[in-house]
Amino acid sequence: MLGQLLERFCYQLLKSKYKCMHEKELKKFIFEASRATYASGDESIKKKELDRSTTITFTSGKYRMHDNYFGGEPYGGREVIFLDNKPIWMLVYYGFVHTDFPANEVYPFLMEALSNNTEDMPYRGPKLFEKGNGKYENKFVGELASFSGTEKIYKDNVCVYEASYIGGFVDF
Repeated sequence: MLGQLLERFCYQLLKSKYKCMHEKELKKFIFEASRATYASGDESIKKKELDRSTTITFTSGKYRMHDNYFGGEPYGGREVIFLDNKPIWMLVYYGFVHTDFPANEVYPFLMEALSNNTEDMPYRGPKLFEKGNGKYENKFVGELASFSGTEKIYKDNVCVYEASYIGGFVDF
């Protein structure tokens, strides 16, 4: 019992030290990467893999982001952030467009919402983004070290898209 408590205390201490050392620059990197990758709408940065997944990478300084996802409708994937080639943070996601709504009308709006994220909360999109008859909502709990959430898109107040995500620090 004492060993488990000591191990948990050391883990929390390490997590706290890591968080203090890197959280601000990590958030800045995630913010930059999210705007430069999928949310940018740039198809040329997407690489089709032999397993039929798609990979997008982004590097800035000592940080690298690797986003790999399967499908298009529905879709699922994960983003991993590396610091000096060591995985330190990840986000796993799964989403879909409701069957009675055309996906080609949803994903451009999603990209625009995701490009309106903030440096303070850089994963996925902002809490709320509205344009025309569209509304993006992002409800989440936690912080960079450990979080989860759901995002939804509404057109004319009808939910047409939803996704769930979860993530946090890994292997630090």
